[in-house]
Amino acid sequence: MTTRSKFGLSLLLLFVVSAVFIWQAGNQLVLRAMQRQVEGTLSNHFMSELPDGLHVYICGAGSPIPDPHRAGPCTAVIAGKQLYIVDAGSGSIRNLGPAGLSAGRASAVLLTHFHSDHIDALGELSVQRWAGGHQAKPLDVYGPPGVEQIVDGFNQAYAQDTQYRIDHHGTKTVLPSGAGLLARPFAAINNGERSLLLERDGLRITAFGVDHYPVPNAVGYRFDYKGRSVVISGDTRKSANVQALAEDTDLLLHEALSPQLVNVMQRAASAVGVEHMAQISEDILDYHTTPQQAADIAQAAGAHYLALNHIVPGLPLRYLEKLFIQGSAEHYNGPISITRDGDFFSLPANSTAIRTDSLR
Repeated sequence: MTTRSKFGLSLLLLFVVSAVFIWQAGNQLVLRAMQRQVEGTLSNHFMSELPDGLHVYICGAGSPIPDPHRAGPCTAVIAGKQLYIVDAGSGSIRNLGPAGLSAGRASAVLLTHFHSDHIDALGELSVQRWAGGHQAKPLDVYGPPGVEQIVDGFNQAYAQDTQYRIDHHGTKTVLPSGAGLLARPFAAINNGERSLLLERDGLRITAFGVDHYPVPNAVGYRFDYKGRSVVISGDTRKSANVQALAEDTDLLLHEALSPQLVNVMQRAASAVGVEHMAQISEDILDYHTTPQQAADIAQAAGAHYLALNHIVPGLPLRYLEKLFIQGSAEHYNGPISITRDGDFFSLPANSTAIRTDSLR
């Protein structure tokens, strides 16, 4: 073998050895990164490191219509050390962990109404909070009249699963007393009315009636904490009550439907002969708010920031977002955003700052 051949063979061996070393080191780096992520979620560092104030995490910005960027409706509101979940749509609860939020820290769930896309992840949330959070009491679920039926149904559906986990892990690991959900109904609140729901550790939560006819007793929520406020509209037509509750609020999180894009869905359904879907597309136009109408509300209320959620229809392409919001800036002179899962709004206490980020 020539000197040149020996040199080439040595380089090849060095390359192979280096590649194996890098591959093994890479595995260890990935495993360590995974461990750090789990440690961060379990230790709840994220919440403890936030400045005191109100913080809003979008765990689900979508609607019943599939959207690759948006799970079902879900908003996490952090006030100091308290965590509240507004609605629990499909897929949304799985967005909590990657953001560093633990379902085990949830103080309560607040439901705006009982359409399936707002409640269908309640079972998953209850299990994650109970087992993952080592909770000794069931999760409180606040809602208008009828919430008892929702809670009873989920508790019954998950009863066997609950017993499996107790039998498998033991009563010291998963506390039987903490399993499931506990209904906290409040009296019906008509459109145009409001009611103080909770007042705890400096936080005030006000429920207010909205117009989502034929859905009865639909509500939105306003959170006030240390000089900061957030209003969540829930599903509604353009509502004077939303405007009244959003007066001078820092962040208005308002549902929105684009008639232009929904009409495209309707025409497409008719073109392929799926008339029932064409009818559904037409029906949903009359009990939601357009982006332009939401902008009108924000402008009239003096809201400092408008974030659109419960996006109808789904917006798989970024360009569609431009069409969705088209013309809204002519109705509102403040910042507007179309939310995606992972969006984060931070409102430090006793300040006017609104900081935005994405945790995905």
